[in-house]
Parts: sequence; structure tokens; C-alpha cells
Amino acid sequence: MKYNPFLIHAASREELETELSKRGIGPVERARLAEADGGLRMHLENLSEEEASQLRADMLTVGGEALLSDQPGKTDRFTAFLMSTRSQLEALIELAAKRSDGLRTASAELREVLAGPKRLREQRELVCRGRVLPLGQRTLIMGILNVTPDSFSDGGKFVDLDQALAQARAMVEAGADIIDIGGESTRPGSVPVGEAEELDRVLPVIRILSQELSVPLSIDTYKPEVAERAVQTGAHIVNDIWGARRDKRMAEVAVRHQVPIILMHNREDTNYGDFFADYIRDLRESVKIALAAGVKPDQIVLDPGIGFAKSQEQNLETMRRLDDLVALGYPVLLATSRKRMIGNVLDLPVDERVEGTAATVALGVTKGCHMVRVHDVKEMKRVAKMMDAMLRGGITVG
Repeated sequence: MKYNPFLIHAASREELETELSKRGIGPVERARLAEADGGLRMHLENLSEEEASQLRADMLTVGGEALLSDQPGKTDRFTAFLMSTRSQLEALIELAAKRSDGLRTASAELREVLAGPKRLREQRELVCRGRVLPLGQRTLIMGILNVTPDSFSDGGKFVDLDQALAQARAMVEAGADIIDIGGESTRPGSVPVGEAEELDRVLPVIRILSQELSVPLSIDTYKPEVAERAVQTGAHIVNDIWGARRDKRMAEVAVRHQVPIILMHNREDTNYGDFFADYIRDLRESVKIALAAGVKPDQIVLDPGIGFAKSQEQNLETMRRLDDLVALGYPVLLATSRKRMIGNVLDLPVDERVEGTAATVALGVTKGCHMVRVHDVKEMKRVAKMMDAMLRGGITVG
């Protein structure tokens, strides 16, 4: 999207004032705006001076607020922070549709963003080559099965085929809805492995489990050749830590076999101008690649990419703003299990991060994430089930 609009939820007045402060708003004006907040907030960027001025005038006309600021790294472009009720924003969209070509484009993009949450609520299932996962009824649990010697948490534990099979069966027995199989570690400092070696690690496991288990299997890889062979052998989902941005053929594999693709946020550098705006733009690029390849919208899942190309503070900000990601209108898989972010906060080694992981899972469920990717399936299944029961009005959950 040219103007990269996205919703900003800001769960508390303090979060809203922080967002306003980041945009250069002084304390007196921040307090006034927080007091008058209409409840709906939207970010836009890449506005020309003329577009920004017209947008602000139109927003004031309909009774909302439009705060303009310089865009980081672009001297001739502006960002807008819109604060309004939903009806005021809809009125602005109608006015913008009658303006310049640029504002007509912005109007269409704003309309699409508003429709995203509704579209997501209407998606009731994720079809994985004949195996169907319910969406929105309860939080789904993805169990991690690393058949690698060097993964950060469980490296070496399941390189033996029998051990790997036993672990997968145990995770399903404990409540896993998906088994995610990876043959190459992606931890910082890990050594890449060749395609042949990765296939030797994952294919025997996939071949047996696809016949034995009733839950879908996902292949955790960024190599299209590995994804292709894994799906041919029996995998049901492609899970790409590069979000199809390193190799667009990953999306083509998903299209060819009509399987869902998980697009994780990642990037080569950490040179963000405006972190969260750039983050959303990166994810939108992944979605654009997938859609251009022919992936259907209801076959796309987003992963926030906690621990990848982000500082500690950026990881924590991403966690606080998971609802902003969910609002893009695609199911979200949260993968925080035992990660360094947790270890940094709690000052604990990887094998003592169960409680920290539980906290992240609980927050993810609260923010609307649909799936969580975890090592400790039994414990996190209990956390998610309890959260679901409290948040969903006591419905029966599996």
C-alpha cells in the first residue's frame, strides 16, 4: 500500500500519550488529545504536503483530529495520525475519495484497512490440504519439532528418527494442533546447512508422521526446494522465516500445492526509520508477494517475527502492539517460546523460561493471536485454554 495505513490500538492512556509524544506532540496537547480520544486511531505515511494539508482540513471538517509530522528519512513527505470515531473516519474516507488521485488512493487503502478485522472474523477455518484448523474458536497450539543438532533450545534432542517421532506423538497427545518440523537452526550464529542435508533430516519424519498423525504438519524452511519436497512428502503448511522476501518461489510452492503459507517478519538489516511503520510495510510486502504469486488471502498467516532483526525494545513494542498486527486482517501465529527476549527480561537460561513464555502466550491470546508456536505444549495448552475460557465467555474449548 502506498500510504501504509494501519490501526493503532494503544491499550491505555499512557500508551496513547507515548504514541503522540513519538510524533512530536507536546505534553499539554497530548493531554487534551488523550482526553478527547474518539477511540479509533490510524497511521498514514508518504503524504505530500498538499495531500497532508487537505487530509487534515477534511478530518477537522468531520469532527476528528489529524496530526501531521515529518516522515523520518524523507524531507518532502509527511505522516498523519488520525484520531476519530468510526463514523468520522468513514466520512473522511468519502471526502478523500473526491479529492486528488493520491487522496483517492489513500481513501481506498483506508477503506481496506477498516474492512480487515471484519474479513478476519468471517474466516472460520484454515484449510491445510484436507486437514482443517478452526479459526476464532480457540487458540491453536503449534508444537516445535527441531530435527537439528544446534537449535537454541532443543538442539540435538530429536535428531534420531525414533526420538523425533516419539516427541511429535507426545506433543499431539498433550494437545498440539500442528507440528512444525525444522531441519535447519535459525538461531543467531547458527551455521547454514545445505539443501540435501536439510531434506535428509526432515523428509523421513514427515513421511511417517503424515501417515500416522491426524494434525497438519508444517515445514519450517526458507528454501523453496526443501518446501517443495516436504509438501510432496506429506507436509500441509509452508512456514517461511523470511516471509517469501528472500525467495519469492516459496509463495509459488504454496500456490502449486494449495497449502497455507506462514509469512514471518524478517529483514537483512535493522536500519528502521520509524520502526513499527517500517515493520508493517515489510509484512505488507510479504503479503503482496504471496498474493501476486496466486496465494489466496485465506491461505496467508502472519508471524510477528519476535527475535528476528529487532532489538529488545523493538521486540517488546511488537508484543504490546500485536493487536495492531492482527488488525491487518490475517490470522497471526505468535512464536516466542523460550526466546532471548524472555531471557533478557527474566535473566534466566533457556531451560528456565516456561513462565516467561506463558506470559507471552497469555498476552498473545488477549491481543487476538490465533496460534502460538511452542516447545512446552502441555503447559502452553493449559495457558491458552484458560485464557480462551476467560476471554470468550466460558465457551467450551478443546
